[in-house]
Amino acid sequence: QVQLVESGGGLVQAGGSLRLSCALSGRTFTIYAMAWFRQAPGKEREFVASISWSGPYTNYADSVKGRFTISRENAKNTVHLQMNSLKPEDTAVYYCAVGRSPRSVVGSSRNDYDSWGQGTQVTVSS
Repeated sequence: QVQLVESGGGLVQAGGSLRLSCALSGRTFTIYAMAWFRQAPGKEREFVASISWSGPYTNYADSVKGRFTISRENAKNTVHLQMNSLKPEDTAVYYCAVGRSPRSVVGSSRNDYDSWGQGTQVTVSS
């Protein structure tokens, strides 16, 4: 059974930093792409960043480029999202997701991912 467990959310002032982590179990971490999405109240879940299984290669939403960094720690089956220069508009529940197929190329569509974590709240105060 696939499980994703996020951690690291919280309350931070604008301009501050947070680091989210997500541990995957039930799949061979090293051959799956991973991603982070977020959902603000009243809005659709949106893509934040993804990281390929090989390379690795990364992709970011325009709204977070230059501020967020996604990375993977294969020895711990964990993907991280380092968030710097946070803004109030970054406030959302953040979800990690695992790619639908092994050794596949993934994009920013929710359809590319088939398992999700429970989410972790990030609140940025102004």
